[in-house]
Amino acid sequence: MAFALPAPMRRALDLAAAAAEAGEVPVGAVVTLGDRVVATAANAMRHGIDPTAHAEIVAIRRAAEALGEPRLDGCDLWVTLEPCAMCAGAIALARVARLYYAAADPKGGAVDHGARVFAQPTCHHRPEVYPGIGESEAADQLRRFFAQRR
Repeated sequence: MAFALPAPMRRALDLAAAAAEAGEVPVGAVVTLGDRVVATAANAMRHGIDPTAHAEIVAIRRAAEALGEPRLDGCDLWVTLEPCAMCAGAIALARVARLYYAAADPKGGAVDHGARVFAQPTCHHRPEVYPGIGESEAADQLRRFFAQRR
């Protein structure tokens, strides 16, 4: 019996696929509050000419705007790739309650790899972290994307 992905991760993976079709690195993010989807985003760095337009950052900005609050208390973030240091910092500053990510990123990730931002004593908020949800599909998306560019 196949394991069904949680709906927010399924949506994040679909956003990542759309990003790849648009020429962006395939990363998608969804912010939820309970069962409600508050915001969605995909990487938009190339088309927006904005190096900070990672899916997580864009989704956090949209969620804060939708909720009218700078802190995302009680919100969950679902993302297809382990967040980098910039995104992990934004997750901590936004006070995201739980982070679910699909594929690990040993080279650029900063949650369970690299800087391990949430483990630093200067990190004032640490979300609960749940890695590996949808990992194989997310990793396949990334491999295909970069193989096509070589």
